[in-house]
Amino acid sequence: MSRCGAEALRTPELLSLLLDGKQETASRLLETTPLEEMAGMSLEQWKGRLTRKQASRLVAAFELARRGLQRGLGLLPTISCPAEAVPLLGEIKDQRKEHFLCLYLNARNQVVHKEVISIGSLSASIVHPREVFRVALHHAVASVILTHNHPSGDVSPSQDDLELTRRLVKAGQLMGIEVLDHLIIGPQDFLSLKERGLM
Repeated sequence: MSRCGAEALRTPELLSLLLDGKQETASRLLETTPLEEMAGMSLEQWKGRLTRKQASRLVAAFELARRGLQRGLGLLPTISCPAEAVPLLGEIKDQRKEHFLCLYLNARNQVVHKEVISIGSLSASIVHPREVFRVALHHAVASVILTHNHPSGDVSPSQDDLELTRRLVKAGQLMGIEVLDHLIIGPQDFLSLKERGLM
């Protein structure tokens, strides 16, 4: 594990780490009990099959994994169309000032980070390409989705929106980071510049 990381280990090897390094015990357990069944077993159900210490470790490990999943840990949202990005933008859609937020994606189109780049006046925000791509470089992402809100509720792009998009697309091309889309969001609606053929 220290040399290659946990993801390089096979299931019996991972299980044996929780069982004091006993690979035979881990293999035997996996032959008789599916992993998904183990995940739901209580301390009492392990009685007679494992020592109390081993059973406690297993029950604790599965409980931690369950809590992590409930909080969304390890589950990265994947964006395959503009509508799938909208639920991630709830924090800006009702704002009374214009917020410019970027979604940063890996090579599998999973959102690995999101960040508000700037907050402007009632009708405008000032965005510098260096701020957008500084974050992209820090997280070593493959692409970015630009988003901002229109406090007026009218999601039609302004000339400034189109010019900013062109500048950021060009900057992304120079850096090898693709700008996938620019979404304009309001309280009730959103618009994708990509879908409208505006970028």
